[in-house]
Amino acid sequence: MKTQLELAREGIVTTYMEQVAQVEGVFSGEQIRQGVAAGHIVIPANPVRPVQKVVGIGKGLRTKVNASIGTSSDISDVALEMRKAKIAEQEQADTLMELSTGGDLDAIRRAVLDSCQLPVGNVPLYQAFAEAGRKYHNPNKLDPEYLFELIERQLADGISFMAIHCGINRFSIERLRKQGFRYGGLVSKGGTFMVSWMEYHNRENPLYEQFDRVCALMKKYDSVLSLGNGIRAGAIHDSHDRAQMAEMIINCELAELGREMGCQMMVEGPGHVPLDEIAGNIMLEKRMSGGAPYYVLGPLPADSGAGYDHITSAIGAAQSAWHGADLICYITPAEHLALPNEDDVREGVRATRLAARIGDIAKYPERRDLEKRVALARRDSDFAEYFRLSMFPEKMAEVRNSRKPENEATCTMCGDFCAMERGFSLFKDDIAGDKCRKKDKA
Repeated sequence: MKTQLELAREGIVTTYMEQVAQVEGVFSGEQIRQGVAAGHIVIPANPVRPVQKVVGIGKGLRTKVNASIGTSSDISDVALEMRKAKIAEQEQADTLMELSTGGDLDAIRRAVLDSCQLPVGNVPLYQAFAEAGRKYHNPNKLDPEYLFELIERQLADGISFMAIHCGINRFSIERLRKQGFRYGGLVSKGGTFMVSWMEYHNRENPLYEQFDRVCALMKKYDSVLSLGNGIRAGAIHDSHDRAQMAEMIINCELAELGREMGCQMMVEGPGHVPLDEIAGNIMLEKRMSGGAPYYVLGPLPADSGAGYDHITSAIGAAQSAWHGADLICYITPAEHLALPNEDDVREGVRATRLAARIGDIAKYPERRDLEKRVALARRDSDFAEYFRLSMFPEKMAEVRNSRKPENEATCTMCGDFCAMERGFSLFKDDIAGDKCRKKDKA
């Protein structure tokens, strides 16, 4: 079976490419093919799953949102994870990551895959080290051969993209050791366990050492290889330190090598980055990787917002989308505090979708027509149209119905002093909708 990348390079516009073009509404299937062939667009759609949403991620496309779910060693409830997956889909997340570390991990993954139609990704190191810990009471006794067997088992279940930590190697670890400190330490579960395994055995990372083998497995199932950010900064004061940059350089090199092998590739980005460094971070990834789609984890531009980190992250995510990030991993209000519940998933997806929309408004000025139509509906007090066009109509209805106005043409914020109603009546001959439309045509 040939991958979407290989088919695109042969000049073939696949059904998946046509579907992406139709959903995006601004490109032809041929233009999507060109983006896939260049490695600027990926389509995570493992054909093992007969029914799944087809999503394009990359240059020129709407910024996509990922929701992450999964059990922990403290809370392992399959039914809960299935509900969270369904909520993520209902709230219009574009992709889902299943990141369980507690319970029957094969059964949980398969249940989640069956519970929604979103493309599902994961981090194979989570299950590998969790099971090694249970079996040997020491995760460092993981057999690398088992890791490769596990990757294929997960792909055979229908996983459409994988965050695999190939960019951690002896060189990047040495950079961490020589700089001598970190304010946030190591915060990637998969990355930390891999560093521990390498130090314990005094060996190279098998995922880096046998990168061609990783790519061969991913190609077999046409799953997207997302190069994990295992040494990412967990504090803004660690942003762009030598260890993080060493891994980023290696990941960008691997993205190029993977594409040469015919594998669809993404690069993962940092977690904690101050606002003034976000644009530079994305520029570096795009420049060094040859324009590979960038999957950004947050980012969080402050360390002190726990409890509202979905808002902290949304601020960083809007900036990231604006400057070229292609897929944003949501952050929930529970980040750094607890395993997310259903409400956390809902709020995380909503905040990140809004951030992605704000970023896209800046990134694609020519695609702002929807915002104009929303503004006209609000100006005209056309609440039915206002609700229909907005991102969160159910939340809007909930708020409005909880404090209903006496005059249905207004809201209780202003009541009889509605600026919209009074201003429009004063200047209706000058700002009427037909004049706005004529201006647009001109």
